[in-house]
Amino acid sequence: MTWLGGILVFVISWWLFFFMVLPIGVQSQAEAGDDIVPGTVESAPKKPYLLRKAIAAAVLATFAVIFFDWFVDSQIITLRPSGF
Repeated sequence: MTWLGGILVFVISWWLFFFMVLPIGVQSQAEAGDDIVPGTVESAPKKPYLLRKAIAAAVLATFAVIFFDWFVDSQIITLRPSGF
């Protein structure tokens, strides 16, 4: 896989994993039992932990790129048309 292909797989898989881990551990202001911040809805998250989730998505995306590169290089499947 080329370096451009690796970056592309990383970016796509990062967004995929980021949206997958986004709802994990989220507690709304109403569920927390705290006062609701004026100007927000009661379902707004108390502490979303976005940095932790972005780092987790980056780690998972890195493993996904490594696995995808190994999978393509081992020629279990081929992404090139026949005859090339």
